[in-house]
Amino acid sequence: MGVATLKVDEPVALEPLLAELRSRRDEFQKLRHIPQDVIDKFKALGVYRGLVPEQFGGAGWSARRFMELIEEISAADGSAGWVASFGFATKYISSLPPGTLSEIYANGPDIVVAGAVFPPQPVEQVDGGYRVNGRWGFGSGSMCADIIGAGIRVEGEKGGLPRMAWMPPEQVTIDQTWNTMGMLGTGSHDLVVKNVVVPEHYTAIRGAPSTVDCASYRYPSMAMAAQVLAVVGLGVAREAIDEVVAIASKKNSITGAPSMADRPGFQIALAQMEAQLRSARAWFYEETDRVWDKAVAKEEITVRDQGLLRLASTQAAKTGADVARRAFELAGTTGIFAGHPLQRYLNDALVVAQHAFMNDGTWQSGGQALLGMQTPPGYP
Repeated sequence: MGVATLKVDEPVALEPLLAELRSRRDEFQKLRHIPQDVIDKFKALGVYRGLVPEQFGGAGWSARRFMELIEEISAADGSAGWVASFGFATKYISSLPPGTLSEIYANGPDIVVAGAVFPPQPVEQVDGGYRVNGRWGFGSGSMCADIIGAGIRVEGEKGGLPRMAWMPPEQVTIDQTWNTMGMLGTGSHDLVVKNVVVPEHYTAIRGAPSTVDCASYRYPSMAMAAQVLAVVGLGVAREAIDEVVAIASKKNSITGAPSMADRPGFQIALAQMEAQLRSARAWFYEETDRVWDKAVAKEEITVRDQGLLRLASTQAAKTGADVARRAFELAGTTGIFAGHPLQRYLNDALVVAQHAFMNDGTWQSGGQALLGMQTPPGYP
Protein backbone atom coordinates (compact mmCIF):
# COMPACT_ATOMS: atom_id res chain seq x y z
CA MET A 1 0.00 0.00 0.00
CA GLY A 2 1.03 3.60 -0.53
CA VAL A 3 1.98 6.00 2.21
CA ALA A 4 -0.94 7.97 3.64
CA THR A 5 -0.74 11.67 2.86
CA LEU A 6 -3.75 12.84 4.85
CA LYS A 7 -4.77 12.47 8.45
CA VAL A 8 -8.14 10.78 8.83
CA ASP A 9 -9.44 13.51 11.13
CA GLU A 10 -8.46 16.25 8.65
CA PRO A 11 -11.71 17.61 7.16
CA VAL A 12 -12.36 17.10 3.46
CA ALA A 13 -14.94 19.19 1.62
CA LEU A 14 -17.02 17.17 -0.82
CA GLU A 15 -17.25 19.57 -3.77
CA PRO A 16 -13.49 20.14 -4.16
CA LEU A 17 -12.95 16.39 -3.90
CA LEU A 18 -15.53 15.74 -6.64
CA ALA A 19 -13.79 18.29 -8.85
CA GLU A 20 -10.48 16.56 -8.21
CA LEU A 21 -11.92 13.17 -9.11
CA ARG A 22 -13.24 14.55 -12.40
CA SER A 23 -9.83 16.02 -13.20
CA ARG A 24 -8.05 12.71 -12.48
CA ARG A 25 -10.26 10.32 -14.43
CA ASP A 26 -7.59 9.55 -17.03
CA GLU A 27 -5.04 8.93 -14.28
CA PHE A 28 -7.31 6.34 -12.65
CA GLN A 29 -7.76 4.62 -16.02
CA LYS A 30 -4.01 4.40 -16.58
CA LEU A 31 -3.30 3.17 -13.05
CA ARG A 32 -6.21 0.69 -13.18
CA HIS A 33 -6.91 1.45 -9.53
CA ILE A 34 -7.81 4.33 -7.24
CA PRO A 35 -4.58 5.53 -5.58
CA GLN A 36 -3.90 5.73 -1.87
CA ASP A 37 -4.15 9.51 -1.60
CA VAL A 38 -7.75 9.38 -2.83
CA ILE A 39 -8.57 6.53 -0.45
CA ASP A 40 -7.18 8.69 2.38
CA LYS A 41 -9.55 11.45 1.35
CA PHE A 42 -12.45 9.00 1.31
CA LYS A 43 -11.48 8.03 4.84
CA ALA A 44 -11.46 11.66 5.94
CA LEU A 45 -14.84 12.14 4.29
CA GLY A 46 -16.26 9.32 6.42
CA VAL A 47 -16.82 6.76 3.67
CA TYR A 48 -15.28 3.89 5.63
CA ARG A 49 -16.69 4.73 9.06
CA GLY A 50 -20.21 5.67 7.98
CA LEU A 51 -21.75 2.23 8.53
CA VAL A 52 -19.34 0.90 11.18
CA PRO A 53 -21.07 0.26 14.53
CA GLU A 54 -20.82 3.26 16.81
CA GLN A 55 -19.26 1.11 19.55
CA PHE A 56 -16.21 0.80 17.26
CA GLY A 57 -16.17 4.53 16.47
CA GLY A 58 -18.57 4.44 13.54
CA ALA A 59 -20.48 7.49 12.36
CA GLY A 60 -24.00 6.08 12.58
CA TRP A 61 -25.03 6.99 9.03
CA SER A 62 -28.29 5.79 7.52
CA ALA A 63 -28.26 3.59 4.43
CA ARG A 64 -29.59 6.49 2.35
CA ARG A 65 -26.89 8.88 3.52
CA PHE A 66 -24.16 6.43 2.58
CA MET A 67 -25.67 5.60 -0.81
CA GLU A 68 -26.31 9.20 -1.77
CA LEU A 69 -22.65 9.96 -1.10
CA ILE A 70 -21.58 7.03 -3.30
CA GLU A 71 -23.93 8.28 -6.01
CA GLU A 72 -22.29 11.73 -5.96
CA ILE A 73 -18.79 10.27 -6.06
CA SER A 74 -19.83 8.03 -8.96
CA ALA A 75 -21.05 10.99 -10.99
CA ALA A 76 -17.53 12.43 -10.65
CA ASP A 77 -15.92 9.10 -11.56
CA GLY A 78 -17.55 5.68 -11.82
CA SER A 79 -14.50 3.73 -10.71
CA ALA A 80 -13.97 5.98 -7.70
CA GLY A 81 -17.62 5.50 -6.73
CA TRP A 82 -17.34 1.74 -7.11
CA VAL A 83 -14.30 1.59 -4.83
CA ALA A 84 -15.86 3.99 -2.31
CA SER A 85 -18.99 1.83 -2.25
CA PHE A 86 -17.00 -0.85 -0.44
CA GLY A 87 -17.19 1.33 2.61
CA PHE A 88 -20.29 -0.81 3.09
CA ALA A 89 -18.07 -3.90 3.35
CA THR A 90 -17.95 -3.57 7.12
CA LYS A 91 -21.13 -5.61 6.77
CA TYR A 92 -19.16 -8.42 5.12
CA ILE A 93 -17.16 -8.85 8.32
CA SER A 94 -20.14 -8.29 10.62
CA SER A 95 -20.57 -12.02 11.31
CA LEU A 96 -17.06 -12.33 12.75
CA PRO A 97 -16.92 -12.79 16.55
CA PRO A 98 -17.22 -9.53 18.52
CA GLY A 99 -13.67 -9.98 19.84
CA THR A 100 -12.32 -10.21 16.30
CA LEU A 101 -14.21 -7.07 15.28
CA SER A 102 -12.73 -5.29 18.30
CA GLU A 103 -9.26 -6.29 17.11
CA ILE A 104 -9.94 -5.08 13.56
CA TYR A 105 -11.23 -1.71 14.75
CA ALA A 106 -8.77 -1.31 17.64
CA ASN A 107 -7.03 1.66 16.00
CA GLY A 108 -10.15 3.33 14.64
CA PRO A 109 -13.10 2.76 12.33
CA ASP A 110 -11.57 3.86 9.02
CA ILE A 111 -10.72 0.37 7.81
CA VAL A 112 -10.79 -0.45 4.09
CA VAL A 113 -12.31 -3.90 3.68
CA ALA A 114 -11.89 -5.67 0.34
CA GLY A 115 -11.82 -9.19 -0.99
CA ALA A 116 -13.01 -11.73 -3.51
CA VAL A 117 -15.35 -14.65 -3.03
CA PHE A 118 -15.38 -16.85 -6.10
CA PRO A 119 -14.49 -19.53 -6.69
CA PRO A 120 -14.39 -20.60 -3.02
CA GLN A 121 -11.18 -22.57 -2.60
CA PRO A 122 -10.86 -25.75 -0.52
CA VAL A 123 -8.81 -25.29 2.64
CA GLU A 124 -6.86 -27.57 4.94
CA GLN A 125 -8.02 -27.52 8.53
CA VAL A 126 -5.09 -27.07 10.90
CA ASP A 127 -4.73 -26.44 14.60
CA GLY A 128 -6.67 -23.25 15.35
CA GLY A 129 -7.64 -22.37 11.80
CA TYR A 130 -7.35 -23.06 8.10
CA ARG A 131 -4.47 -23.21 5.63
CA VAL A 132 -5.53 -21.14 2.62
CA ASN A 133 -4.27 -21.40 -0.94
CA GLY A 134 -5.79 -20.23 -4.19
CA ARG A 135 -6.69 -17.52 -6.66
CA TRP A 136 -9.80 -15.37 -6.73
CA GLY A 137 -11.05 -12.85 -9.29
CA PHE A 138 -12.72 -9.45 -8.97
CA GLY A 139 -10.87 -8.16 -5.90
CA SER A 140 -12.17 -4.59 -6.25
CA GLY A 141 -10.33 -2.01 -4.18
CA SER A 142 -7.78 -4.47 -2.81
CA MET A 143 -4.77 -2.36 -3.83
CA CYS A 144 -5.30 -0.06 -0.84
CA ALA A 145 -7.14 -2.40 1.55
CA ASP A 146 -6.42 -2.79 5.27
CA ILE A 147 -7.93 -6.28 5.44
CA ILE A 148 -8.67 -8.69 2.60
CA GLY A 149 -11.07 -11.61 2.48
CA ALA A 150 -11.14 -14.69 0.28
CA GLY A 151 -13.88 -17.26 -0.25
CA ILE A 152 -13.07 -20.68 1.19
CA ARG A 153 -14.71 -24.10 1.19
CA VAL A 154 -14.52 -26.12 4.39
CA GLU A 155 -14.98 -29.87 4.00
CA GLY A 156 -18.34 -31.00 5.36
CA GLU A 157 -19.75 -27.50 5.66
CA LYS A 158 -23.07 -27.05 3.88
CA GLY A 159 -25.14 -23.98 3.08
CA GLY A 160 -25.69 -21.57 0.24
CA LEU A 161 -23.50 -18.70 1.42
CA PRO A 162 -19.68 -18.87 1.19
CA ARG A 163 -17.29 -18.67 4.13
CA MET A 164 -14.69 -15.91 3.99
CA ALA A 165 -11.19 -15.97 5.44
CA TRP A 166 -9.88 -12.54 6.42
CA MET A 167 -6.17 -11.70 6.50
CA PRO A 168 -3.73 -8.76 6.45
CA PRO A 169 -2.98 -7.40 2.96
CA GLU A 170 0.69 -8.34 3.21
CA GLN A 171 -0.36 -12.00 3.12
CA VAL A 172 -2.10 -11.54 -0.24
CA THR A 173 -0.48 -11.12 -3.64
CA ILE A 174 -2.40 -8.91 -6.07
CA ASP A 175 -1.98 -10.06 -9.66
CA GLN A 176 -2.86 -7.00 -11.74
CA THR A 177 -5.01 -8.73 -14.35
CA TRP A 178 -7.85 -6.20 -14.53
CA ASN A 179 -8.33 -5.00 -18.13
CA THR A 180 -11.93 -4.24 -19.03
CA MET A 181 -14.11 -2.02 -21.22
CA GLY A 182 -15.46 -0.11 -18.22
CA MET A 183 -14.77 0.49 -14.53
CA LEU A 184 -11.10 0.12 -15.39
CA GLY A 185 -9.99 2.18 -12.39
CA THR A 186 -11.53 -0.13 -9.79
CA GLY A 187 -8.42 -2.29 -9.44
CA SER A 188 -10.54 -5.44 -9.48
CA HIS A 189 -7.48 -7.63 -9.89
CA ASP A 190 -6.96 -11.29 -9.02
CA LEU A 191 -5.99 -12.15 -5.46
CA VAL A 192 -3.48 -14.93 -4.83
CA VAL A 193 -2.85 -16.56 -1.45
CA LYS A 194 -0.14 -19.13 -0.84
CA ASN A 195 0.07 -21.25 2.27
CA VAL A 196 -1.45 -18.74 4.71
CA VAL A 197 -2.89 -20.01 7.99
CA VAL A 198 -5.96 -17.96 8.94
CA PRO A 199 -7.21 -18.30 12.53
CA GLU A 200 -10.72 -19.70 12.74
CA HIS A 201 -11.99 -16.57 14.48
CA TYR A 202 -11.01 -14.59 11.37
CA THR A 203 -13.41 -16.63 9.22
CA ALA A 204 -17.18 -16.28 8.93
CA ILE A 205 -20.06 -16.86 6.56
CA ARG A 206 -20.56 -13.85 4.29
CA GLY A 207 -24.12 -12.59 4.70
CA ALA A 208 -24.78 -14.51 7.92
CA PRO A 209 -26.46 -12.67 10.83
CA SER A 210 -24.26 -10.10 12.53
CA THR A 211 -22.71 -10.76 15.92
CA VAL A 212 -23.10 -7.06 16.81
CA ASP A 213 -26.50 -5.41 17.07
CA CYS A 214 -26.92 -2.04 15.34
CA ALA A 215 -29.16 -0.69 12.59
CA SER A 216 -26.52 -0.83 9.85
CA TYR A 217 -25.78 -4.47 10.65
CA ARG A 218 -29.48 -5.38 10.90
CA TYR A 219 -30.03 -3.99 7.40
CA PRO A 220 -29.80 -6.96 4.97
CA SER A 221 -26.22 -7.47 3.83
CA MET A 222 -26.64 -9.08 0.41
CA ALA A 223 -29.34 -6.63 -0.62
CA MET A 224 -27.10 -3.74 0.37
CA ALA A 225 -24.21 -5.30 -1.55
CA ALA A 226 -26.32 -4.94 -4.69
CA GLN A 227 -27.59 -1.48 -3.77
CA VAL A 228 -24.21 0.18 -3.27
CA LEU A 229 -23.19 -0.93 -6.77
CA ALA A 230 -26.49 0.02 -8.38
CA VAL A 231 -26.15 3.62 -7.17
CA VAL A 232 -22.87 3.82 -9.07
CA GLY A 233 -24.92 3.34 -12.24
CA LEU A 234 -27.33 6.07 -11.15
CA GLY A 235 -24.48 8.52 -10.60
CA VAL A 236 -22.83 7.72 -13.93
CA ALA A 237 -26.14 8.11 -15.78
CA ARG A 238 -26.72 11.49 -14.13
CA GLU A 239 -23.36 12.65 -15.41
CA ALA A 240 -24.17 11.33 -18.90
CA ILE A 241 -27.37 13.39 -19.04
CA ASP A 242 -25.55 16.50 -17.87
CA GLU A 243 -22.85 15.93 -20.48
CA VAL A 244 -25.24 15.59 -23.41
CA VAL A 245 -27.19 18.67 -22.27
CA ALA A 246 -23.94 20.64 -22.26
CA ILE A 247 -23.15 19.40 -25.76
CA ALA A 248 -26.63 20.24 -27.05
CA SER A 249 -26.53 23.73 -25.60
CA LYS A 250 -23.48 24.75 -27.60
CA LYS A 251 -23.37 22.47 -30.64
CA ASN A 252 -24.47 23.70 -34.04
CA SER A 253 -24.91 21.23 -36.86
CA ILE A 254 -22.18 21.26 -39.52
CA THR A 255 -24.91 20.54 -42.10
CA GLY A 256 -26.85 23.69 -41.27
CA ALA A 257 -29.64 21.75 -39.58
CA PRO A 258 -31.09 23.02 -36.27
CA SER A 259 -28.83 22.67 -33.23
CA MET A 260 -29.33 19.60 -31.06
CA ALA A 261 -31.14 21.60 -28.40
CA ASP A 262 -33.63 22.91 -30.96
CA ARG A 263 -34.58 19.50 -32.34
CA PRO A 264 -37.92 18.12 -31.12
CA GLY A 265 -36.52 14.57 -31.09
CA PHE A 266 -33.71 15.58 -28.76
CA GLN A 267 -36.08 17.44 -26.46
CA ILE A 268 -38.40 14.43 -26.21
CA ALA A 269 -35.55 12.00 -25.61
CA LEU A 270 -34.02 14.23 -22.94
CA ALA A 271 -37.34 14.46 -21.09
CA GLN A 272 -37.77 10.68 -21.25
CA MET A 273 -34.24 10.05 -19.96
CA GLU A 274 -34.76 12.42 -17.06
CA ALA A 275 -38.08 10.80 -16.17
CA GLN A 276 -36.62 7.28 -16.39
CA LEU A 277 -33.65 8.04 -14.20
CA ARG A 278 -35.60 9.98 -11.57
CA SER A 279 -38.29 7.29 -11.40
CA ALA A 280 -35.82 4.45 -10.88
CA ARG A 281 -33.94 6.53 -8.32
CA ALA A 282 -37.10 7.47 -6.42
CA TRP A 283 -38.20 3.83 -6.05
CA PHE A 284 -34.69 2.81 -5.09
CA TYR A 285 -34.55 5.25 -2.19
CA GLU A 286 -38.17 4.64 -1.23
CA GLU A 287 -37.36 0.98 -0.58
CA THR A 288 -34.08 1.92 1.10
CA ASP A 289 -35.82 4.23 3.58
CA ARG A 290 -38.62 1.76 4.25
CA VAL A 291 -36.31 -1.12 5.11
CA TRP A 292 -33.90 1.14 7.03
CA ASP A 293 -36.79 2.28 9.23
CA LYS A 294 -37.49 -1.38 9.97
CA ALA A 295 -33.85 -1.96 10.86
CA VAL A 296 -33.85 1.01 13.24
CA ALA A 297 -37.09 -0.17 14.86
CA LYS A 298 -35.79 -3.76 15.12
CA GLU A 299 -38.76 -4.99 13.09
CA GLU A 300 -38.62 -8.14 11.00
CA ILE A 301 -37.14 -7.58 7.55
CA THR A 302 -38.84 -10.16 5.40
CA VAL A 303 -37.69 -11.98 2.29
CA ARG A 304 -40.17 -9.84 0.38
CA ASP A 305 -38.60 -6.68 1.79
CA GLN A 306 -35.18 -7.86 0.70
CA GLY A 307 -36.52 -8.96 -2.68
CA LEU A 308 -37.88 -5.47 -3.31
CA LEU A 309 -34.50 -3.96 -2.44
CA ARG A 310 -32.88 -6.29 -4.94
CA LEU A 311 -35.46 -5.53 -7.64
CA ALA A 312 -35.04 -1.79 -7.12
CA SER A 313 -31.28 -2.29 -7.48
CA THR A 314 -31.62 -4.20 -10.74
CA GLN A 315 -34.04 -1.58 -12.06
CA ALA A 316 -31.63 1.22 -11.09
CA ALA A 317 -28.66 -0.48 -12.75
CA LYS A 318 -30.55 -1.32 -15.94
CA THR A 319 -32.03 2.17 -16.15
CA GLY A 320 -28.62 3.74 -15.60
CA ALA A 321 -27.21 1.71 -18.50
CA ASP A 322 -30.17 2.53 -20.76
CA VAL A 323 -29.90 6.25 -20.02
CA ALA A 324 -26.14 6.32 -20.57
CA ARG A 325 -26.57 4.46 -23.88
CA ARG A 326 -29.22 6.89 -25.05
CA ALA A 327 -27.10 9.89 -24.05
CA PHE A 328 -24.25 8.48 -26.11
CA GLU A 329 -26.54 7.98 -29.10
CA LEU A 330 -27.99 11.48 -28.84
CA ALA A 331 -24.50 13.00 -29.01
CA GLY A 332 -24.09 11.67 -32.52
CA THR A 333 -20.60 11.71 -33.99
CA THR A 334 -19.36 13.90 -31.15
CA GLY A 335 -19.27 10.91 -28.83
CA ILE A 336 -17.37 8.53 -31.11
CA PHE A 337 -13.97 10.19 -30.78
CA ALA A 338 -11.48 8.42 -28.52
CA GLY A 339 -11.42 9.76 -24.99
CA HIS A 340 -14.81 11.47 -25.10
CA PRO A 341 -16.44 11.37 -21.62
CA LEU A 342 -19.63 9.79 -22.95
CA GLN A 343 -17.67 6.67 -23.88
CA ARG A 344 -16.55 6.27 -20.28
CA TYR A 345 -20.06 6.85 -18.94
CA LEU A 346 -21.54 4.32 -21.33
CA ASN A 347 -18.94 1.63 -20.63
CA ASP A 348 -19.04 2.16 -16.86
CA ALA A 349 -22.85 2.03 -16.76
CA LEU A 350 -22.90 -1.15 -18.85
CA VAL A 351 -20.44 -2.85 -16.49
CA VAL A 352 -22.67 -2.03 -13.49
CA ALA A 353 -25.67 -3.62 -15.22
CA GLN A 354 -23.60 -6.72 -16.10
CA HIS A 355 -22.68 -7.43 -12.48
CA ALA A 356 -24.01 -10.71 -11.10
CA PHE A 357 -26.03 -8.82 -8.47
CA MET A 358 -27.99 -6.96 -11.16
CA ASN A 359 -27.87 -9.14 -14.27
CA ASP A 360 -30.96 -10.40 -16.11
CA GLY A 361 -31.21 -13.52 -13.95
CA THR A 362 -32.03 -11.37 -10.93
CA TRP A 363 -35.44 -10.54 -12.41
CA GLN A 364 -36.49 -14.18 -12.08
CA SER A 365 -35.05 -14.42 -8.58
CA GLY A 366 -36.94 -11.28 -7.63
CA GLY A 367 -40.17 -12.74 -8.90
CA GLN A 368 -39.55 -15.90 -6.89
CA ALA A 369 -39.03 -13.79 -3.76
CA LEU A 370 -42.31 -11.94 -4.34
CA LEU A 371 -44.12 -15.27 -4.77
CA GLY A 372 -42.67 -16.70 -1.57
CA MET A 373 -40.78 -19.35 -3.53
CA GLN A 374 -37.28 -20.68 -2.89
CA THR A 375 -34.64 -18.29 -4.26
CA PRO A 376 -31.07 -19.09 -5.33
CA PRO A 377 -28.28 -19.04 -2.69
CA GLY A 378 -27.27 -15.49 -1.85
CA TYR A 379 -30.58 -14.03 -3.05
CA PRO A 380 -32.13 -11.88 -1.74
